[in-house]
Amino acid sequence: MKKYAVIGNPIEHSLSPILHNYWIDKNKIEASYEKKLISKDDLVKVINDVKEEKINGLNVTVPFKKDVIPFLDELSLEATKTQSVNTIYSKNNKIIGHNTDIKGFELNIKQIKFDVDGKNIFILGAGGVVPSIIFALNKMGASSIIVSNRTKNKAENLKNLFNNITVVNWGEVPNFDMVINATSLGLKTDDKIGIDFSNIEKNKLFYDVIYNPKNTNFLKIGKKLGHNTENGKLMFVYQALEAFEIWHNIKPQVNNEVLEFLDK
Repeated sequence: MKKYAVIGNPIEHSLSPILHNYWIDKNKIEASYEKKLISKDDLVKVINDVKEEKINGLNVTVPFKKDVIPFLDELSLEATKTQSVNTIYSKNNKIIGHNTDIKGFELNIKQIKFDVDGKNIFILGAGGVVPSIIFALNKMGASSIIVSNRTKNKAENLKNLFNNITVVNWGEVPNFDMVINATSLGLKTDDKIGIDFSNIEKNKLFYDVIYNPKNTNFLKIGKKLGHNTENGKLMFVYQALEAFEIWHNIKPQVNNEVLEFLDK
């Protein structure tokens, strides 16, 4: 039986095992998928387990999407451009790192019929998934991308990958069409983003990468102020779909049954 896993810290919020095991069962694949809470020191051993085929594939979540890169043999174009890996697999005796977050975000935004072309996008956060989101936004034709992070120099470092972004101080709210919470603020139900959005015109899109809990305080604020809201559930599903296809060479179904199953 083949073994797959998601690694991260924290990891308890991840619904990846539920989704992947659901698809594994539906497609009658001899495999299992679990979540592993690890520290940075564990990365060498985990990647060695992939090399030795004790593990057949990995997903990577916060905070290891960049940390894992030195232990890999090869990166896909998407992983190279973003310096972010969320999917690992073995091919021709090489351990390859890929980034499915880009496609996951892009498909999610298309699914909700939000047209990024020519829009101003404001991103909160500078870690993990942010390079993937910026890459996707550039691909979709965003007019401007503004980034704010509590540690400003971490946001400034993103300019090494994307020279078209603007960085503003934490708490500063520029004009935007869509604001994305890509921080970990919201994983705990009492987390508060601590930014005042009350002067922004209504009907903007508040998007939270977090999908569990499905209604973060950030989204509650957006809704209360008269904005449209969306969490990262579909992004999560679509990035998982691409990883599943890479590992099993099967494209699983995304339908209401899957989405309702995740809500149980």
